[in-house]
Amino acid sequence: MNLFEFTLKINGFPITEAKKHLAKIQAIPESEYKAFVKKQRQEIVDYHLKNNLFYQKFIGNHSVEKWEDIPIMKKKDLQISLNERLSKGFSQKNCYINKTSGSSGHPLIFAKDKFCHAMTWAEIINRFGWFGIDFNSSYQARFYGIPLDFKSNLKEKIKDVLSHRFRFSIFDLSEEKLASYFTVFTKKEFYFINGYTSSIVLFAKYLKDKKIVLAQVCPTLKYCVVTSEMLFDKDKILLEKWLGVPIINEYGAAELDLIAFTNQKDELTVNNETLFVEILDEENKVVSNGDSGKIVITSLYNKAHPLIRYEVGDLGIISEKSTFKKPILQQLIGRTNDVAQLPSGKIVPGLTFYYVTKSIVEEDGNVKEFIIEQHQLDTFHIIYVSERALNTTEISKIKKALNDYLESSLNLTFERLEVLNRSKRGKLKQFISKIDK
Repeated sequence: MNLFEFTLKINGFPITEAKKHLAKIQAIPESEYKAFVKKQRQEIVDYHLKNNLFYQKFIGNHSVEKWEDIPIMKKKDLQISLNERLSKGFSQKNCYINKTSGSSGHPLIFAKDKFCHAMTWAEIINRFGWFGIDFNSSYQARFYGIPLDFKSNLKEKIKDVLSHRFRFSIFDLSEEKLASYFTVFTKKEFYFINGYTSSIVLFAKYLKDKKIVLAQVCPTLKYCVVTSEMLFDKDKILLEKWLGVPIINEYGAAELDLIAFTNQKDELTVNNETLFVEILDEENKVVSNGDSGKIVITSLYNKAHPLIRYEVGDLGIISEKSTFKKPILQQLIGRTNDVAQLPSGKIVPGLTFYYVTKSIVEEDGNVKEFIIEQHQLDTFHIIYVSERALNTTEISKIKKALNDYLESSLNLTFERLEVLNRSKRGKLKQFISKIDK
């Protein structure tokens, strides 16, 4: 029995139907594919114009006679209660609900209808399957965080069991902890590693210092999949050498889907099956393949919540050798995270602050944007934009979260601004270390 897919089914996600639908999409010939995508994207726009009050208001008086007339949606446009953004017939009880990490500075609660979420998993299963990775049987070494509250922690541990994975927490990546992680690899038959880029890079640097190639002590290990953060060429070389396996790059956004995934030719293949991906200039005009621009994406199957011409906050380049059915992401710019050093000697990746985000982002949308700066080993400055100032209860909640996830006795200061300073690219980095390393 495929336990992984069975758990999706019992939770109401029609994975069998989604996999069949994906196979039909993939069978469409190149000559017919553009027409298919145009039809699908128009259908999702028409659906939300008819069934979603939020999207009707968002379009407003804009004329949408052609695709290029549709206004660009940004995360800040979605900073209202989720219930106000759901389509007719959908509620938080009959949808998949989750939160984004807030790595772009705009944390977001989002929804997907159950078929859309099943299509997301069908896409992921298909892509990992390119490398013989089966979530039901391929043992995964997972470098991720985990919630610390009892209920959420237990839920994640159950998911780990059902998904055949062993979790290495990224909240402490000190040398002592990495040494203990290495010991686990000598005892377990992992097939692949999956997790945050910066965490796995730190582990590879530990292996380099010890002059150990991981695959030599864990011969069942075949691949490493990095996600959520930028994979630089020099880090890829480091990973390949000291992990001793091919490196697969996964680029995705939780509110959308898997956006791009390394194929067997080491190309970053864009998901043009459940998404429609555009690269636009500053005037929202499509750029030529080979030119850089901002990545704008349409979710083709999410009827519960509109994500249409949605700007994800990254820059990218589509390769000139792409076809409409098979776009290749030549270069991805952005999604980098720094590393935090703590007084105890702990080293934690910037995405640790994903879990802090959960403490300060509420469905009422009060906090619009935020960044966290580290000024000293024990001093963090939280700068935020909100409708109202954080109250003492909310500040206490943030302090407790930081103490729980990182360590106690950290000094926290808060500053509320009207707007946050951005880079020249318009990207907002959630975590910034101002410590010389």
